Amino acid sequence: MRRILASLFDAGHHGPRAVVCAFAMLAGCSGNTVAQSEEAASASTAKTDAQTQPQPLHHAKHTASGFENDYGQLPHESLLKWRWERLRQGLPKPPANGYRFPMAHPDIAWLKANRTENTLTWIGHASALLQINGVNILADPVFSERASPFSFAGPKRKTPPGLTLDELPHIDIVLISHNHYDHLDKASVEALNRQAGGPPRFLVPLGVKKWMNDDGIQNAEELDWSDETHVAGLDIWFVPSQHWSARTPFDRAETLWGGWVVKTPAGAAHPFSFYFAGDTGYSPDFRDIGARFGGFDLALIPIGAYDPRWFMHGQHVDPEEAVRIFQDVQAKKAIGIHWGTFELTDEPLDEPPRRLADAVRRAGLPADSFTVLKHGEMIRLDSSPSSAAAISR
Repeated sequence: MRRILASLFDAGHHGPRAVVCAFAMLAGCSGNTVAQSEEAASASTAKTDAQTQPQPLHHAKHTASGFENDYGQLPHESLLKWRWERLRQGLPKPPANGYRFPMAHPDIAWLKANRTENTLTWIGHASALLQINGVNILADPVFSERASPFSFAGPKRKTPPGLTLDELPHIDIVLISHNHYDHLDKASVEALNRQAGGPPRFLVPLGVKKWMNDDGIQNAEELDWSDETHVAGLDIWFVPSQHWSARTPFDRAETLWGGWVVKTPAGAAHPFSFYFAGDTGYSPDFRDIGARFGGFDLALIPIGAYDPRWFMHGQHVDPEEAVRIFQDVQAKKAIGIHWGTFELTDEPLDEPPRRLADAVRRAGLPADSFTVLKHGEMIRLDSSPSSAAAISR
């Protein structure tokens, strides 16, 4: 037991979550999710089986136990079992010399000056910079060395950020998908709040605004699922995902989770639409999102942190499920995120891109329709709603 508890400080979503969940484990916490009742399980299964058509998006359901997923609650699995199996099998098993992911080197001066061309730069994990219609948008910014509440424990970076905080252009909008430590980093949002020229607008899920305010960040707006806001000439919606939230053992599901849709307004001279999935398991939510918005020019979809499937399947898609999301949301182009940065789960860090390429091929899709970028790689996005073309490799 002592070895298992000690291992909690080194990995898992586990890593950040497992660190703060150690005490809850001792009290019998599963570490994955609150078990649903048999009645709720039966009802959610019937709802999913019976529902063959896309459904309208709606506000999230909130009960005495917190927010709930749209299509049933996550299965009750044992964190202790996973940690024991991981320890027994010696997982994960990185290469003897560690991982060496190639880094791209974008033109920092050009990025900072750019207000005319639409671009995307993958920073690492779920962090990405989107420049659209002269607006700089940062998704799930995490620049710290660890995805953890502690500076001395928790998952440590295997790859540096593709851009540093100092290399960013002035950020206008920050999108936060949920409050897990590998997506909401205190030091990073505090630094962005202090940026020269004034803070960005922080768009966050329900419940996260209070956390922001308590941290001294006042320029935050929180949204429920299907809520729409308008910032810097862009239309932005918060949409469902299948996941959960917590920053301590005592606040599970008290704040919402989800993804983001960003669109230029109707009648724009250069229309563009973007979907950021955040962190999620697979569910019919994505079919609903595709039906509601009619597809996207570009989507960022997670492809990593998926093994073992018996434990992760409800909360993290694997590459094959990521391709299903790509098809469900009707995106023209997708970039895989949530891989190659923090060693959160059991699969090798460099496995997701290989499995993604194979899944794309087996789905009969063009090889370049759903790909990955190097850390720091920038692509220029065609301003017409037709394609996204890479410019820096």
